Amino acid sequence: MAPFQFPDQTQFYKGKVRDVYSFDDLLVMIASDRISAFDVILPRPIPYKGQVLNQIAAYMLDATKDICPNWLLGVPAPNVSMGKRCEPFRVEMVVRGNLTGHAWRTYSSGLRTLCGVALPEGMKENDYFPTPIITPSTKAEEGHDEDISREEIIARGIVPEADYAQLEKYALTLFARGKEIAASRGLILVDTKYEFGKIGDTLYLMDEIHTPDSSRYFYADGFEERQQKGERQLQLSKEFVREWLIANGFMGKEGQSVPNMDDQWVETISNRYIELYEKVIGQPFKKENWTDDQVYQAVVKAVEAQKK
Repeated sequence: MAPFQFPDQTQFYKGKVRDVYSFDDLLVMIASDRISAFDVILPRPIPYKGQVLNQIAAYMLDATKDICPNWLLGVPAPNVSMGKRCEPFRVEMVVRGNLTGHAWRTYSSGLRTLCGVALPEGMKENDYFPTPIITPSTKAEEGHDEDISREEIIARGIVPEADYAQLEKYALTLFARGKEIAASRGLILVDTKYEFGKIGDTLYLMDEIHTPDSSRYFYADGFEERQQKGERQLQLSKEFVREWLIANGFMGKEGQSVPNMDDQWVETISNRYIELYEKVIGQPFKKENWTDDQVYQAVVKAVEAQKK
């Protein structure tokens, strides 16, 4: 899909999976059906993925707005969110409740620190940490995000110390709320990432939260039994896409080619996203098929309404 050209649009940015339009102090994010892994955009879009991400994010932002201010003002179309334009902090606050994914790959290589955080000895894959940990990463304009420690963030002036302390507090409180919501749906929120920005002196939660692109979920039923037996956990997240890529010799490294995605695999990914929506939200997913013109008109109308 070619970028839109909206009246009074001041800036356009094409991210890995979102198209972002600026209107002075407003931001419009269109969640595309593009899918990325290992910071590479995969060759085929996933039907309804944008709608799933957008609507889960809107639900979760509404469910956490008592914890900290967030950017969202409205959802003018199924895959579109509009909100306040913040000055972003150039870090992602990654919160981990379990030793999984990147943390497990680091741990199993023999390392016992991640982003300056000491990791306990004797842990198995997917075990709970004694308490959730924050393992921040730099927010890269292009290419790979990189692990970074709290100390380095502050020393390099990426985030002022007072602001960073508040971001840590917000991130852990948001994660606790996310785990509560997940538990009520029979899920475990395993890990997630948050992005924050600032308007004046106020910190805002930005972007999406607790979606399958930003988070990992396990099914709670049978979790302990599977851990004791050393079995793989049943999960709802994008990790199964990463695992498929790894199994097919792709980790985003130079010289590697993305494996072929056939129609059946694309449909499988789409169904997994819809399954997560229904599990997390607790309601049936309604497939919306808006035309580009419908999306365009809805955004124009919403932006005009905010100016009044």
